[in-house]
Amino acid sequence: MASAHIEHKLSLLPDLPGSYQMKDINGKIIYVGKAKNLKNRVRSYFKSSHDGKVAAMVAQVADFDYIVTSTNKEAFLLEITLIQKYQPYYNIKLKKGTGYPYIKITHERDPKIEITGTIRKDGGYYFGPYPNVYAAQETMHFIQKVYPLRRCNGYQGRPCLYYHMGQCLGACFRTVPEKEYADQIARIKRFLNGNVSKAKASLTAKMERAAKNLQFERAAEIRDQLYYIEQTVEKQKIISNDNTTRDLFNFYMDKGWISIQVFFIRQARLMKRESRLFPVVNTAKEEFESFILQFYSRKNNVKPHEVLVPAGLDNKVLADILGVPVRTPQRGEKRDLMALAAKNSQIKLEDKFRLMELDNRTTIGAMKELMAALKLPMGHVVEAFDHSHIQGADPVSAMVQFVDGQPAKNNYRKYKLDADKTHNGADEAANTREVIRRRYTRLLKEHAALPDLILMDGGEIEMNAAKDVLENELNLDIPVAGMVKNNKHKTAALLFGNADQMINLDPKSQGFYLLERIQDEVHRFAISFHRQLHAKNSLASRLEGIKGVGPKTRLKLLRKFKTITKIKEAPIEDIQELGISKRVAQALKLSLTADPTPARRV
Repeated sequence: MASAHIEHKLSLLPDLPGSYQMKDINGKIIYVGKAKNLKNRVRSYFKSSHDGKVAAMVAQVADFDYIVTSTNKEAFLLEITLIQKYQPYYNIKLKKGTGYPYIKITHERDPKIEITGTIRKDGGYYFGPYPNVYAAQETMHFIQKVYPLRRCNGYQGRPCLYYHMGQCLGACFRTVPEKEYADQIARIKRFLNGNVSKAKASLTAKMERAAKNLQFERAAEIRDQLYYIEQTVEKQKIISNDNTTRDLFNFYMDKGWISIQVFFIRQARLMKRESRLFPVVNTAKEEFESFILQFYSRKNNVKPHEVLVPAGLDNKVLADILGVPVRTPQRGEKRDLMALAAKNSQIKLEDKFRLMELDNRTTIGAMKELMAALKLPMGHVVEAFDHSHIQGADPVSAMVQFVDGQPAKNNYRKYKLDADKTHNGADEAANTREVIRRRYTRLLKEHAALPDLILMDGGEIEMNAAKDVLENELNLDIPVAGMVKNNKHKTAALLFGNADQMINLDPKSQGFYLLERIQDEVHRFAISFHRQLHAKNSLASRLEGIKGVGPKTRLKLLRKFKTITKIKEAPIEDIQELGISKRVAQALKLSLTADPTPARRV
């Protein structure tokens, strides 16, 4: 039986082609597949009976992901690429080699057309790759008949058989003019680049004549030839022959959340995809540009030769900072691939919202399972805490409350922490003691109801610090557990009771899924609050050193303009409307404009 998490994801699958990736409990990809219809194919694993290898694989699936493509052919090519990259345990085919052929026009005095599995820097023309090997071969044979080059081994003093059949230009007995080859190669290139209307019209007419003359076998041969041509020359965006390393970024924003897709183009293939979803504070453009710049500050993300972004960004500034060209594709495969990334971004975020709606409905039994795993009596209210800071700066805590498995957002709380009392904000135990003390001292004073369980997003240090304050300072007996993550930063287990007592929940159970939701929600809430506070403090600090701009003026500017950029862009008159003199407004604009290193929001 599939977990509630998988059941929800299955209900959101699109009726579109793509590649899907099955993952185990550790997030490792154990199987990669393709589908003309993702909804039907992926659902079949969990809604049908299986045996052998398939049953063993499905039993290990804890989650899945997918990438939408424009065509079934793209799905095929992407599947092969991902299998080669991740070497999934349950994929026994297509692990080695390219897995698909190219049609090549050789670079020599008397060129010929051939099938190859490898692209070399030899001056030849390469077309493909083509997932259907037989279709590529049949298309090559069609080209040899309609647009002949050389089919013989070269000069032999007499015409070869292919010349008599009209499939060779005659290098076997004469010097073929280079222009004759060039004209023919130009026709072949147009054909393989998709200009096939004349050839298909001619073949269709021949097929109809053969059928009319009751030559059904001949008509069937021509019909197959038309199919092979369509299969071979169909456009695809997943793979090109350009070996420039590229990273492609696109996004979709809705309801205060941004969804970002990063496509990694390596060795002329889409080798990897990363997705990011997070709540935003500033505009989509500001968040997106900040994400791209921070993306390459991580040690594992190597900058490519080129970065592709959608229209509307400051490409020049991004390029200057990154040190690589940043471009917006205007046409062709790169533009199509950009659109595909945007489509995947939208699907990912819409799935997130629909999953959240489904999650809120799936609460029956979840609280009971969670409390039973801790050997506690049935409870209804859980409160979870998380801290956020940047190297001790602007430390905050956040608390979320779940009632019977549902988020009670009206009861969420934010806490600014005293950095001086918590060793510059970086002492997690001190942060925990402060926020627990403040939260439950207030509840006691108000004679308010206490929670049935407290969850700390951290390990032993936070859990013990919370217990110490509750038991020894406030004389409260509220169970406290620590939410533990694995090396993939995913919810893994609960720490409860003694320091070495690890409570493992069934990762496919409703209780585990509820724990995962609580941990994700408190982390999101803490990060969101910290970003708001940090952005506000960064702006305020920029204004402090400007003569004539006091606390009240700073507050007015913060409320009106929100960001440094908006203040810099605002007319003098708009600033004066806040009751600021023209002299101070001019000094403010001059100071902000002259600063060559404006603070960036982290």
